[in-house]
Amino acid sequence: MAKLTKKQKEALSKVEKNKIYNLDEASALVKEVNFAKFDASVDIAVRLGVDPRKANQMVRGVVSLPHGTGKDIKVLALVTPDKEAEAKEAGADYVGLDEYLQKIKEGWTDVDVIVTMPAVMGKLGPLGRVLGPRGLMPNPKSGTVTMEIGKAVAEVKAGKIDFKVDKYGIIHAGIGKVSFDAAKIKENAQELISTLIKLKPTAAKGTYVKSIFISSTMSPGIAIDTKSVN
Repeated sequence: MAKLTKKQKEALSKVEKNKIYNLDEASALVKEVNFAKFDASVDIAVRLGVDPRKANQMVRGVVSLPHGTGKDIKVLALVTPDKEAEAKEAGADYVGLDEYLQKIKEGWTDVDVIVTMPAVMGKLGPLGRVLGPRGLMPNPKSGTVTMEIGKAVAEVKAGKIDFKVDKYGIIHAGIGKVSFDAAKIKENAQELISTLIKLKPTAAKGTYVKSIFISSTMSPGIAIDTKSVN
């Protein structure tokens, strides 16, 4: 096991073992225990009482974080020429169609989100093996397949994220940066949690939100009390 540095030990000492923090405390503490030399991401992990192997218990959706993610999201708009100006005005980093389809075919995936139109999805199908594993395949449910290209690009740039429960029943999402005020971290976390509660499958039985942990890059996880959100 790698030896802990002085800063790592100091960070770990601030998180009380077996203590469950409220969201206010956790949002402030996640800033204190960060020891990275860069503006680390703040992530949340929510374990749900669902069986994701069953279609009627799958939890996925989108949420617009009130304070964004703090990340510079690179957006590719795969659109026909009549939609290019709209995509560029909304802030898309890359705009085009055939040339980018060819680049993707050759292995290029240097973007965070792809927004496209229903008419273009047929061309993206053969690229599923490249885009799927990277979570880049546009999806109507996440709002990335739409005729309202400008709106979709603007929302992604402003902090709209999509999420999907993994095979262990956990939702992972980035909700900000440690440079954010604790209040902004809290509000972003609240927005995601409230969205998850609204998406509770009717087939899910028992406790729905089983555990919540918040952490920053390389920092220890902080357990959050779920009583106030169930």
